[in-house]
Amino acid sequence: MSKKITILGGGAWGTALGCMAAQNGHEVVLYARDPATVDDINHNHRNGRYLGNIALHDNLRATSDAAAALNNADTVLAVIPAQSMAAALQELKPLIPADCPVVLCAKGIERSTGRLMSQIIADILPDHPIAALSGPSFASDVARGFPTAVTIACENIAIADDLAAQFSGSTFRCYSSDDLTGVEIGGALKNVIAVAAGATIGKGLGASAQAALVTRAFAELRRIAVAFGGRPETLMGLSGLGDLMLSCSSPQSRNYSYGLALGRGEPLEGLLLAEGVATAPVIAELCERKQINAPIITTIAALLNGSITIDAAVTGLLSRPLKNED
Repeated sequence: MSKKITILGGGAWGTALGCMAAQNGHEVVLYARDPATVDDINHNHRNGRYLGNIALHDNLRATSDAAAALNNADTVLAVIPAQSMAAALQELKPLIPADCPVVLCAKGIERSTGRLMSQIIADILPDHPIAALSGPSFASDVARGFPTAVTIACENIAIADDLAAQFSGSTFRCYSSDDLTGVEIGGALKNVIAVAAGATIGKGLGASAQAALVTRAFAELRRIAVAFGGRPETLMGLSGLGDLMLSCSSPQSRNYSYGLALGRGEPLEGLLLAEGVATAPVIAELCERKQINAPIITTIAALLNGSITIDAAVTGLLSRPLKNED
């Protein structure tokens, strides 16, 4: 059944998800603040600023009128940067239809409060079903209609199943889960690990070092997810291991690219938003507070705040007391 799906956010990922939903036959309205982006989508069927010359679906519409975008929406996709999520939803709260599911499509932890994105929505929109969409998916691949698989999670599995059915199509497959926390943790922390993976290669430490780093960091990711109430098996799926594999291996990943520049000693100013940079100090602090054993995450945070060098980080991690692998 066709739904009205509202996309909040006119960047690459929001536009790509809008294309996917339009391809599936839904009425899709994308809300963007930038009039030039709206005009480009509506008249040229492009989002040149974020997706270059990729042709967008003809039925994707954009508007700068939030009320029009949200009027009678059946599903809302919040494709807003994690650190801006709370302010944006607070502003749009009066316009979001009652009981309308809100699907989180941003990955991160709020720097100022340590809240997961679902906790932000629960505080601002307590009567709305909350879901999260996550998995190995580059916006350009989804916009081009390349085969992609993701996970959509909601604590109410029936809602997760319904949303998965809404979004799944000929090239985009959604698996459903009721482990909202596990899916969110996987999506947020893979960004942090991807920065470190890029820095390892940028520094010239080799593929073996990168593989070891990612594998041991993944063990920490699972421990952290469990401590927050997630299930370890969730992290073995698309929203954990799958997303980690993609983000830690391709320069298309903003976090990996940031790490490459860091490892090479290149200027970091002006690089595209790398959410892992904002998430690292927050998750390191939370791990310390909850007494979670996460030496790699802690080291990445210290590296990003400039308190240690990459050489010191490597020495510190390799000189830790030996232990059994977990």
